[in-house]
Amino acid sequence: MDYQDNNSGSGRSDAQDGGPVGRQGVPVWAAEAPKKKSGWAIFWGIFLGLSVFANIVFFLMIIGLVVIVAAGQTGMITEKVLVPGPGSSKIAVIRVRGVIDSAQAADVVELIQHAQKDHNVKGLILNVDSPGGTISGSDQIYNELVKYRHEESRPVVGFMQNLAASGGYYVSVASDEIVAEPTTITGSVGVIMGYLVLQELLEGKLGIEPVIIKSGLKKDWPSSFHRPSEEELKYFEDKIISPAFERFKQVVADGRMELNVEDVNRLADGGIYWAEEALREKLVDRIGYFDDAVERAKQLAGIDEARVVEYSRPFSFMGLFGAEAKSILKLDPSTIYELSTPQVMYLWSIH
Repeated sequence: MDYQDNNSGSGRSDAQDGGPVGRQGVPVWAAEAPKKKSGWAIFWGIFLGLSVFANIVFFLMIIGLVVIVAAGQTGMITEKVLVPGPGSSKIAVIRVRGVIDSAQAADVVELIQHAQKDHNVKGLILNVDSPGGTISGSDQIYNELVKYRHEESRPVVGFMQNLAASGGYYVSVASDEIVAEPTTITGSVGVIMGYLVLQELLEGKLGIEPVIIKSGLKKDWPSSFHRPSEEELKYFEDKIISPAFERFKQVVADGRMELNVEDVNRLADGGIYWAEEALREKLVDRIGYFDDAVERAKQLAGIDEARVVEYSRPFSFMGLFGAEAKSILKLDPSTIYELSTPQVMYLWSIH
């Protein structure tokens, strides 16, 4: 039997058809040709990508809300157990970390008030690692601790880690006793104020001449637009630095019963003290670690066992899209004002 080639039987070759033929009778070159995407296809691709991204963000927001709800409510204070013990006898740990500003002061004050409402809390440990900060923020924490001690008759132990200088020391002296780690730097009893003089930069380099319209001679003191005169420096020494300094020394004298006025004046030169030196100068009561602070808090509270808890707040996913994020992304008028206004601080500062 004779067999005939499919192509030869038709009398046409691959070359005549434009190339080899596929199974469906479509030339292979035609089947393999890339298709050009239409504008609608591109649009739907972008739309689909954005939809997936939006769904991911929405999913993460739901997780954040679930965490908040599981914690009880937004901003709720939670307790992390550091040392197990009976729930009826607790020692609460409140941390002061970094520069003390108004936000941290408000947060610490709220934590102290929370401990005050919990009658199972028999004592507080104020765990400080701070170079200090604003005068008002430091004083707010100090005042709340003094109120807590006097109104509740429950002890407060200051525990210094790493650094407790200037405002960090200011808040610590509100404690019944102070325990410092061997490597702690403390002291720096004093006040500091600083600002930038931009006159030469603005006028000499940029050709910018500020215009100030004021109602009185001292209205723009101090000013970044001119160098301070001796009268200006003396004015701020008398009006701000000296009163704030006297307040600091009085707080130390009230909190450190072992020191008299002469001792405080001698120590309040702005200098810092290593833990051993601070102990000799009676700026602290003992040198030890966290366990020693816990034991001392229990002794002052008159209890043998205690559950040691650290106050904290639950993760707030919504905070990522709140005021905190906005403050990072832009400079609002209040931020600009804060950056340009001289700051009077209880702060150990290295320039």
